Amino acid sequence: MILVTGSTGLVGAHLLYKLASNNENVKAIYRSSHKLENVKNVFSTYTKDYELLFNSIEWIQADILDIPLLSEAFKNVSYVYHCAAFVSFEPDKYQLLRQTNIEGTANIVNLCISNDITKLCYVSSVATIGNTLNKEPITEKTEWNPEVDNSVYAITKYGAEMEVWRGTQEGLNTVIVNPGVILGAGIWRYGSGSLFKKAHKGLKHYTSGTIGLISIDDVISIMIQLLKSDIVNERFILVAENWTYKQFLQTLAKSVDANIPEKLASKRLLKVAWKLDWLKSKVTGKRRQLTKQIAYSLSSKKNYSSNKIETTLNYTYKDVNKSITEIGSLYLKQAK
Repeated sequence: MILVTGSTGLVGAHLLYKLASNNENVKAIYRSSHKLENVKNVFSTYTKDYELLFNSIEWIQADILDIPLLSEAFKNVSYVYHCAAFVSFEPDKYQLLRQTNIEGTANIVNLCISNDITKLCYVSSVATIGNTLNKEPITEKTEWNPEVDNSVYAITKYGAEMEVWRGTQEGLNTVIVNPGVILGAGIWRYGSGSLFKKAHKGLKHYTSGTIGLISIDDVISIMIQLLKSDIVNERFILVAENWTYKQFLQTLAKSVDANIPEKLASKRLLKVAWKLDWLKSKVTGKRRQLTKQIAYSLSSKKNYSSNKIETTLNYTYKDVNKSITEIGSLYLKQAK
């Protein structure tokens, strides 16, 4: 039996679709019943028989901070995919991020150990990997630097990884994947799906930085292969291609038949923008849209290397341009 946490997110929902399609015995944890619509939306993107697949899954309403309910979910489970996470870059969400990402992961790790789980696959992020000098490729060996101005999300995902590594010291077999920005269809309100929605409405500016991209199909395929393999206690960067934001945002716009952004948002403009966003948040109480750390990342240039996973699994990534085009077409189809 396989247990999936974070089942209503982009990775969790696509993973469930693949597992259910392969007739695997699956349990899925969800926190809010209304979020189950995300799963149905993802399933219905790929098949008309989505209700049949959805109902083949054993659904368990639980929170990864609720240990008694989690303990029930772990019964008769052999493998765990831990996809659950809270994603926010707002500094005032730090405590909530710590609870979900660090404490929640610690709970999952502890229950994996106490239930003799065969193997855990944890979905982390490239945000937990450090940077290099002189544009050298960033690899799994590039060390995290706690002294730089890391985002609150990155800090808590790094803390979550430490909990997973702690589990390996207590005998738990694990694999960690560190994806870049994951491109996938079916959930358009947040995550990378929301970028297609924003592009459709119209984008005027692009930034000078770079972005690591990967298709959801690749992420899921690699996760399943790693969990089934003899590979344990290793981490893998998952970035198919490194693009400039200009290339990415202009390709996004083309995929949804929208106007292409032609103006460069300079570092100075972004600095003014995040400060105004902070002021607006203080005055109105609305959520932050642009933080200092996000503004920095939009202008920074990073080169992620996926040589380790490519060599280990002899894996070939899906073309990113093709993925964006396909997802854009699906967005336009579902937006009608």
